[in-house]
Amino acid sequence: MRAIWKGHISFGLVSVPVSIYSAEKRADLQLHMLDSRNHARVRYERVNAETGEEVPWGEIVRGYEYDNGSYVVISDEQLKKAAPEATKAIELEGFVDVDEIDEMFFDKPYYLEPGKAGKKGYALLREALRESGKAGIARVVIRTRQYIAALTPKDKVLVLTLLRYGQELRSPEELELPGTLKEVGVTDREIKMAGTLIDSMTRPWDPEEYEDEYRDALMAWIQKRIESGQIEEAPEAAEPEVEEVSTDLMEALKRSVEHSGAGERKPGRAPARKKRSKKTRSKKAAAAKSASKSGKGGRKK
Repeated sequence: MRAIWKGHISFGLVSVPVSIYSAEKRADLQLHMLDSRNHARVRYERVNAETGEEVPWGEIVRGYEYDNGSYVVISDEQLKKAAPEATKAIELEGFVDVDEIDEMFFDKPYYLEPGKAGKKGYALLREALRESGKAGIARVVIRTRQYIAALTPKDKVLVLTLLRYGQELRSPEELELPGTLKEVGVTDREIKMAGTLIDSMTRPWDPEEYEDEYRDALMAWIQKRIESGQIEEAPEAAEPEVEEVSTDLMEALKRSVEHSGAGERKPGRAPARKKRSKKTRSKKAAAAKSASKSGKGGRKK
């Protein structure tokens, strides 16, 4: 992994040198826009909306539209002056109970690695946070933007999770939502049946059980085209068989419980599921990786 930021954690008078590494990796399938006539890449042009002429990079400035067609032009120098000072510190400003932070505020996780001289302070802060059950709230500047973040321990690593600001979240009050169960006519029997259904479908969380099936299927189809060297039409996705929805909530719950087999098991016991072996997952991952490499050198169709 490559560090995207190096600095230190400021914890009272304690300073711990650290490096920041992204804790997530994207597996998005990159598709390019092509001209259907000769499969050449389509490029974007910077065009003046009034004259239709292409605008050189040197003539482009940034502007904030405060009214329809009216802008405040902002130069690069002005942006630098307005930007937060790019400090190299994760300054812990306070601590809160982890459970107090609504999950809606969590945005992007990063791993922190201690510098050679900071291992003792890193371990101290990690275990102090673990024992207290608290999250350290800090401000950090990454790539000229200031973020608020939560510092928490996970096994042996300290995780810095960027948080959303309050103004970045929309209020659900604009939505038309149902009221109380009594107001919408839900009965105690229906609630109990829904609970039975939840119990029957409950099982331990295993993230490896879930894979991007759409990406796997698409990569398999791409690999097939590469190997065959033939032009084919993309296969249409099969329409799922949708059972007619019952307007009777109780009846729908009953049918769901029967379908899950809950009637044959004690409530709270999860249904047996056949899990794919690690060997199978490794083969699929290797096939997808092979397809990605082959695609780079593939011929245009």
